[in-house]
Amino acid sequence: MEQVFSYIIGLGAAVMMPIIFTVLGVCIGVKFSKALMCGLKVGVGFIGLSIVTALLTSSLGPALEKVVAIYDLQLQVFDMGWPAAASVAYNTAVGAFIIPVCLGVNLLLLLIRGTRTVNIDLWNYWHFAFIGAVVYFATMTLGWDYPLLWGFFAAIVCYIITLVIADVTASRFQHFYKDMEGISIPQPFCAGFMPFAYIINKVLDKIPGIERLEIDAEGLKQKFGILGEPLFLGVLVGVAIGCLTCESVKEIVDGIPYILGLGIKMGAVMELIPRVTVLFIEGLKPISDATRQLIARKFKGAEGLSIGMSPALVIGHPTTLVVSLLLIPCTLLLAVVLPGNNFLPLASLAGMFYVFPLVLPYTKGNVLKTFIVGLAVIIMALYLVTYLAPYFTLAAADVHAQRPDDAAVAVPAGFEAGSLDFAGSPFSFVIFWSIHTFKWIGAALLTFATCALVWWNARRIARAEKEYLAKH
Repeated sequence: MEQVFSYIIGLGAAVMMPIIFTVLGVCIGVKFSKALMCGLKVGVGFIGLSIVTALLTSSLGPALEKVVAIYDLQLQVFDMGWPAAASVAYNTAVGAFIIPVCLGVNLLLLLIRGTRTVNIDLWNYWHFAFIGAVVYFATMTLGWDYPLLWGFFAAIVCYIITLVIADVTASRFQHFYKDMEGISIPQPFCAGFMPFAYIINKVLDKIPGIERLEIDAEGLKQKFGILGEPLFLGVLVGVAIGCLTCESVKEIVDGIPYILGLGIKMGAVMELIPRVTVLFIEGLKPISDATRQLIARKFKGAEGLSIGMSPALVIGHPTTLVVSLLLIPCTLLLAVVLPGNNFLPLASLAGMFYVFPLVLPYTKGNVLKTFIVGLAVIIMALYLVTYLAPYFTLAAADVHAQRPDDAAVAVPAGFEAGSLDFAGSPFSFVIFWSIHTFKWIGAALLTFATCALVWWNARRIARAEKEYLAKH
């Protein structure tokens, strides 16, 4: 069984997801031809997104490495990027069974009405497997009994909390983004930043005069013209980074073709991401609608169910693009100046867009508020990656020993492994720290907190259903 799941997962998202959504579509009553087209569009969307993010990392990577060399930046946590985190996650005993285990937990919570989200975003289950894998290797190194059970415990806790946050954010998410009725985002990296968005937004609203700065991405275009366009901002940031790779004015003049080329590539990323996300919407929306309709027909009280989908559906929002772009140079500067940080994000910068899908519904797309939230969570994430680096390194080394041909998990000599993607998530830190530091007491506290969240969510769902019935 483990080998079967490992083989399916090893196909990669671009192959795995079309197969899954085609089969799922047929099972829920969608015509085979339509289900196949939906699945293929999702696969093409993954490939398109991979190409665009690869353009970002392949363009920025050498430039930023040159900047590191010029300014002699000494940071010992090497950025492995999300492919390494996903590889570590899925190539362990935890990852091999994470999909059926989490689907079972989802079904149980639906039966006890502890959630209203049906999470079919199967590829992103690697996030849950990742925290499980890190806890598994850490507890095994410490000589604890049953390290595999500790790993599954961590993964399940993360999964349940993510489902609750998906429920809580579903209404705001569906109202803020176009054509997202009946969809929620149960992806823990996105969900982990929602509480920060809520709190920071509340604080900012109390500052006198802040309402004058209520500018969304469309307002930015109207106010600043071409300077407010994500495409043009991408070109400007690319040109600025290109200039930083030069040590003199003469080098800048000689390097004009390279500098302008970098600017155009960055602009291309900003322009192409929204176009690629259209493919995800075209592929996933019919499956989501059919799933919801089937559940509503077959199960009493299924009104209000949300179908959990990938955040890739909405990362093309203009505010996400603008703020992510502005945060790239800020993140690099923060990585250098923050005391105690040892992580320099390079490959992970392509994942910056995924910080914001559940932030925007709370900041209402306001560029300034979203930027401030992004700045706060990036500062936190840099420290969390630094903290988890030794344990991520253990997991990566073990996976590389089993799969020596997997370059994604090969940690360079003299470095530790890090990745902004989920290693920088507050969920991963809180769960790992509680277990690693307090063992049984930490597990008990996590269990109590998780059960309390489910109980609170169940009561919230019951109240919402009672209000719905009263109105209808």
